[in-house]
Amino acid sequence: MPAWTRLKIVESFFLFTTLVTPFCTHADEGGVPFWMSGQYASMAAVPMATGWSLVAMPYVYSGSADKSKTFQHGPSVNAGLSTSMTLGLIQLGYVAEEKILGGQPYIGLGWGPGTNTTTASVSVTHPNIDLNRTNTMTGGSDIYPLASLTWNSGNNNYKTYITGDIPVGAYSPTSLSGIGIGHGAMDAGGGYTYLNNTTGLEFSAIAGATYNLENKQTNYKNGVDSHLDWSVSQFLSQQWQVGIAGYAYYQLTGDSGSGDKVGAFKSQIAAIGPQIGYVFNMGANQAYINLRTYKEFWAKNRVEGYATIATISLPLGK
Repeated sequence: MPAWTRLKIVESFFLFTTLVTPFCTHADEGGVPFWMSGQYASMAAVPMATGWSLVAMPYVYSGSADKSKTFQHGPSVNAGLSTSMTLGLIQLGYVAEEKILGGQPYIGLGWGPGTNTTTASVSVTHPNIDLNRTNTMTGGSDIYPLASLTWNSGNNNYKTYITGDIPVGAYSPTSLSGIGIGHGAMDAGGGYTYLNNTTGLEFSAIAGATYNLENKQTNYKNGVDSHLDWSVSQFLSQQWQVGIAGYAYYQLTGDSGSGDKVGAFKSQIAAIGPQIGYVFNMGANQAYINLRTYKEFWAKNRVEGYATIATISLPLGK
């Protein structure tokens, strides 16, 4: 039996929406969203093996924005941003045997340490003007709870999820860098995976929307964000898989709040890149590693650069 016909991969969803956001100035305050684009890839909607699981997700990002683009972060307005981020996320989760509405339930909790360095060519905090301002922050991320249901019907797999942000991570409204985003958020969506049990052909897509709560430290409220993660791949053998993956991010409504100094700020980004996967055994269970690299484009009101993500899914047993 081909490996892909029996593989139950631990889902790689962190919604550490901010872990990766504070450093990646996307949309929203400072160009930083809750959702981490690219966290979903191959077999995102395939049901998982029952019991406990651990997902590790190393993440590396670097990007920059033109000096003509300005971003607000707390009391400062900044131009010529460049940022780099290294993050190590982990998510502990549990899949119950009892089904809900015919779907397989999953509950998980994500968190991770990281380091973010952000530089602004010009940073204005009235009445001061700083040139080549640089901040570095090291610490823990916010906490990301996740609940999902998945269904399988032959080659077709379906998912619905809800997640959010508990803002306890390293964050300062006066620093350009952060590991947390400084405010709560809720995100919900769904997706589909086509997995041909005969040929090993796979296609996945996960889409959702984020509602952001106001940042009480800055009186800034991010708008509603939408996002799409997708993947197309082919299993070459029982162990090896290759393909491409990508994401798109689009802010639906502008930012607001009494602390908003830049108006109805909105942003967008897209990315594409190669991916490779490997299936291996851990005792009687199967584990999975997926490595992918993204080149961003279509940027508006956020930095643009490169992201590398590895997903390491490990079964822990009943």
